[in-house]
Amino acid sequence: MINIHEYYMARCLEIAKSGLPAAMPNPSVGAVLVHNDTIIGEGFTSAYGGAHGEVNAFASVKNKALIKDATLYVSLEPCSHYGKTPPCCDLVIVNQVKTVVIGMIDPYAAVAGNGIKRLQEAGVKVIVGVLEKECWEINKRFFTYHEKKRPYVILKWAETTNGFIAPLSKANKEPVWITNKFTRQWVHKLRSQEQAILVGTKTILEDNPKLNTRDYEGKSPVRIILDQHLKIDSTYAVLDNSVKTIIINATLTKQDNNTYWETINFNESIVTQILDVLYKHKLQSVIIEGGSQTLQTFIDSNLWDEAFVTKGEISFNSGLKAPIIKKNGEKEFDIKNDRITLYKNSI
Repeated sequence: MINIHEYYMARCLEIAKSGLPAAMPNPSVGAVLVHNDTIIGEGFTSAYGGAHGEVNAFASVKNKALIKDATLYVSLEPCSHYGKTPPCCDLVIVNQVKTVVIGMIDPYAAVAGNGIKRLQEAGVKVIVGVLEKECWEINKRFFTYHEKKRPYVILKWAETTNGFIAPLSKANKEPVWITNKFTRQWVHKLRSQEQAILVGTKTILEDNPKLNTRDYEGKSPVRIILDQHLKIDSTYAVLDNSVKTIIINATLTKQDNNTYWETINFNESIVTQILDVLYKHKLQSVIIEGGSQTLQTFIDSNLWDEAFVTKGEISFNSGLKAPIIKKNGEKEFDIKNDRITLYKNSI
């Protein structure tokens, strides 16, 4: 038997995906108005600064007279405060909606149950906690940032069939590709969905990567570079000022155009310090792309949320060993001849 609330909440989640990543740093919320078992309006959060999902849902209804007898389904608690837009609670109350079904409470301090309270005080029947786990998953970056005061951390690397991440030496400063071109395009899609990307000094010095989304349409992430001794100079692509770039080092703090230098103490545990820098810059998610030592440091610190490990078809006679995760994969999928395993960390 179909649970009707879960049925319509699943639709909220489906459309909420359409709001990402443009809505960040706001959460992307899906909203559906149902009248007599028929959807009469729906919407998701517009690009940052634009209308919220509830506003777009109400605006999409052709026959406004039906709204007061409709049920509003929304994947996240309606906001109760003024930000870049007015409170969505007020819109619900003004439209005389009698029942609101909410996926989960918003942990953001400015809301955090106040939206539900406002609705109930206005006589609205509120049902909370429908597909809560799935609602959290949609906006995991937003929730992690506000609850744990750090970005959502995604690890990603490619390794050979025999467990190497890179050769020991090569002729020039270019990447040695372990994966096929379709997987590389998927990586650029992944980059477009997250707010930052981080690599270590060795990766920059050996590969001179751009760390952008040139193979996929979307915004390039903020580049985070670990460069303790400031070995990277302006001849490297990451210092071209085309994208906001943060150089985490031991001695220099300054800003030059679109590039920022931030200091941490490399003699102490660096992972929490790195995440503090990213939190300071209001970055809700980061992909850790390398190198092997940097990735392993995050794994050993147990400060990561997801990991995508790609295994290509090639092998090296010798090389730099890939990081090791002592967990079972959550799922696997193939991109042509490459196998990608997703790991998740419960912390």
